[in-house]
Amino acid sequence: MTNTQTGAPHLTDVNFAETINNKEGKPVFVDFYADWCGPCKAAAPVIEKLAVEYADKVIIAKIDVDANNATSAEHGVLSIPTVVVFKDGKEVDRIVGYPGEGGYRKSLDKVLA
Repeated sequence: MTNTQTGAPHLTDVNFAETINNKEGKPVFVDFYADWCGPCKAAAPVIEKLAVEYADKVIIAKIDVDANNATSAEHGVLSIPTVVVFKDGKEVDRIVGYPGEGGYRKSLDKVLA
């Protein structure tokens, strides 16, 4: 699964592991969200913007916690929005809450350093 000009792809319990262990070796920035979550709605346009901007370096994806609760539970996501950043299939960063665009950029830049 790769990013396109349309923004962040939506993951499921079925394709989550394949995406975080992608063959390209790209880091994966995953937004755990729900449609009813106010802060998630605030974060959504920023995440879409970053998905396009970082498309050649990072896979930025989203996963609905209500529709994919097995993955959410497996990764210990208890509050949303939560972003988990994976590198080589392993968690390397986690942001709970919405830190604004600057907070997300800091996490992305750290994983790319």
